[in-house]
Amino acid sequence: MWTVKLFLACALALTLLACVTTGPRIRYPVTAKRPVVDNYHGTLVEDPYRWLEDDHAPETKAWVEAQNRVTFDYLARLPERDTFRKRLTELWNFERYSPPARRGGLYFFTKNDGLQNQAVLYVTDALDAPPRPLLDPNQWSPDGTIALTGATATEDGRLLAYGRSVAGSDWQEWFVRDVQTGQDLPDHVRWVKFSAASWLRDGSGFFYSRYDAPDEKTRLTGVNYYHKLYFHRLGTPQDQDRLIYHRPDQKEWGFHGEVTDDGAWLIISVTRGTDPKNCIFYMDLRQPDAPVVELLPDFQADFTFIDNDGPVFWFRTDLDAPRGRIVAIDIRQPDRAHWRELVPESEDTLRQVRVVGNRFVAEYLHHARSRLKLFHLDGRPDGEIELPALGTVSSLSGRRNDPDLFFHYTSFTVPGRIYRYNFQTRSLSVWRQPKLPFNPDDYETRQVFYTSKDGTRVPMFLSHRKGLAPNGKIPTLLYGYGGFNISLTPTFSVPNLVWMEQGGLYAVPNLRGGGEYGEAWHQAGMKQHKQNVFDDFIAAAEWLIANGYTSPRHLAIAGGSNGGLLVGACMTQRPDLFAVALPAVGVMDMLRFHKFTIGWAWTVEYGSADNPEEFPYLLAYSPLHNLRPGVRYPATLVTTADHDDRVVPAHSFKFAARLQECQARNGPPVLIRIETRAGHGAGKPTAKQIEEAADRLAFAWHHTTR
Repeated sequence: MWTVKLFLACALALTLLACVTTGPRIRYPVTAKRPVVDNYHGTLVEDPYRWLEDDHAPETKAWVEAQNRVTFDYLARLPERDTFRKRLTELWNFERYSPPARRGGLYFFTKNDGLQNQAVLYVTDALDAPPRPLLDPNQWSPDGTIALTGATATEDGRLLAYGRSVAGSDWQEWFVRDVQTGQDLPDHVRWVKFSAASWLRDGSGFFYSRYDAPDEKTRLTGVNYYHKLYFHRLGTPQDQDRLIYHRPDQKEWGFHGEVTDDGAWLIISVTRGTDPKNCIFYMDLRQPDAPVVELLPDFQADFTFIDNDGPVFWFRTDLDAPRGRIVAIDIRQPDRAHWRELVPESEDTLRQVRVVGNRFVAEYLHHARSRLKLFHLDGRPDGEIELPALGTVSSLSGRRNDPDLFFHYTSFTVPGRIYRYNFQTRSLSVWRQPKLPFNPDDYETRQVFYTSKDGTRVPMFLSHRKGLAPNGKIPTLLYGYGGFNISLTPTFSVPNLVWMEQGGLYAVPNLRGGGEYGEAWHQAGMKQHKQNVFDDFIAAAEWLIANGYTSPRHLAIAGGSNGGLLVGACMTQRPDLFAVALPAVGVMDMLRFHKFTIGWAWTVEYGSADNPEEFPYLLAYSPLHNLRPGVRYPATLVTTADHDDRVVPAHSFKFAARLQECQARNGPPVLIRIETRAGHGAGKPTAKQIEEAADRLAFAWHHTTR
C-alpha cells in the first residue's frame, strides 16, 4: 500500500512539474508515451496513450486531476465567463413540462420548476386539478446526479415502474411505487440497459431487458453482449424473473418488449447494433406458455410497431419506402402478398406515428421541420394540424380512444410548449407554456440551401437577432451531427439563445448520415461514405464565409458524441477553417471504439478496423490518428465525463493528449474538461449543465471575437 501511495504522489508531482509551454499563460501537463504498436492487416499503428484507457488506474486519475486543474484555471480567468454564467442561470430558470400520459383516470407528467437539477414526476386526477409530486429525483442525491430514466404506469394507474441511473451511466435500476401511497414496493430490478418496462394489462408484472451482471472493475468500460428479455412478476425477487427470450448464438442482438394496449400481445423488436433494420417477433399473452413467433425475421428494413386491431398489426416501415409508410400485417396471413399499405410514402419523411382519437397521428419532416398529419385507420387523409413555422414536434401522447392528443413543440427561439389537440372540436390550444425573460420576436430563423463538395444540396438553419447583417466578422457557432439516422431539427437551447443574445449566429446544417430525408440520406453518410458528412460540414462553413457572415477567425464548430467525431475529423482535415473546436464526448479513436461497452454496435454505422476492407477508410479520418505535429489547430475545448459508459472518456483523453503534443508552438489553447459524476449527457443535473455551458460559451466567444 505504501508503495502505491508513493508512486501516486511521485507521478502526480512529476506530471505537474514536468510541463511544456505551448501558449501564453498555459502550461500543459506532460502525458507519458509508451511503446504500443498494433498491426492492422499489415499496417503498423502506434497507440502511445493506450494506458489512458484504464480509467481505474491511479496514473490515469492523476492525469485527469492535472488536466482539470489547468483547464479550470484557464476557464476561470476568461473575462466573459461570469457574464455568460449569470445570464444562463437567469434564462434556465423556466418551467419545463412533458406531455401528460393518461392511465386509469390519472394523468402523469414531469415538470422542472426551472433550476431544479432533475425534473419531478407529478400525478393528478384531472388536467385542471392541482398535481401532487410522485417521484422527486432531487431527493435521491445531494448533488442531483441520480436521474429518473423512465416511468410506466399500470393500466389502472395504481402502480408505477420507474428506472434510475447514477452519475449519467447507461446502467439502470428499476423499482415499483404505489401511486396512491407514494411508497415503494420491495421489487428491485438491476443491470437494465437500453430498455423500458412494459406492464401486463392486469398489472401483475412487467417485461424488461438486461445484460448479465458485469464485473465491477469494468462496469463502465466492459463490452455489453447477450441482451436478454425477462418478465418480472410483482412481489418476487429478480433471481426468479422468467427469461422470455434470448439468443446465445447472437451476442449482438437486442430485445425490446412492448405489450399492446389491448393486452393481448407482446411485441418484441429485435435489433442488431444501431442498424435501423430490425426484426419483429411476438407472443400471444392470452395463451399460457405461448411460443415466441418470428413474424419479420430477416432484418429487411425498419419496422416500428404502432398499434393493432386484434390480429392485424400496424407498422411504420421504410421497406420499399426510404421515407416511410404505414402498412397493416394480419398475423394470420403474414406473407408479404397479403400486406396492406394504408399510408403510402410521400415526399416528406415519416418520423413517428401514434394512434390517438381513433386516427393515425403522423409526424413528418419537411426539410427537417415538423408537420402533423391525420389519417383515418383505413389510411384516408383526415387533414393536418397547423403548427407554427420552423419547429419540431416530439413526445406524441395519447391512446386510441382518448379525445385529446398532447405533444411537445419547440423551435430555436420558442421554449418547449405542450399543445393539446381536441379531435371533436378540431382545435389546438396551449396546455403549458413557459415564460422566459426574453422576447422571441427579437430573433429570426431561416433555412438556406448550399451545395456540398459532390454537388449534393444540403439545408441549413440560421438563427440570430433580427437585423444582424453579414459583415464577415459575426461570431458563428456551427453545430452538426450527421449519423445514426438522427435528424437535427429546430430545438430550443438556453446556451444557443445566450450566444445569439450576444450578437452571435447559430447555424445547424442537416448533414448526410442523419434521417432528415429518410434512409437513403442516412446511408449516404455511413461506412465508406462517411467522408460525405465531413464534406457537408466543411461546405457549410465555406458557405457562411463566402456569403459574408463570418470568417475563419470568427467561426466555432461544435458537436457531441458522433458530432464530437464530426468536429474532430473536420478540425484535423481543415484546421485553417476554424477558430474554435468544441468536441463533446466524441468518438475519436475509430480503430478501437468497438472494444468498449456498446461501441461494437456502431460498427453497423462506421465499419470495423478488424475488417481489412473497412480499416483504410476508418484510419483515413480517425481524429486521433490524423493529428500532425506542428500544425496550428483551432483553440480546442474537449469535454467528456468520468461516468460516460456510452462513449468511454478514453476517446477524449487520448485525443486531448495527442492534440496537446501536436499543437503548433505558440498555437491557441488545447484543453480538456472532464466532468465528474456525469455520463454521456442524459440525466445531467441542471447545475452541471449551466457550469459546462458557461465554460464552452466563454471559451468559444473569447476565441472568436479577438
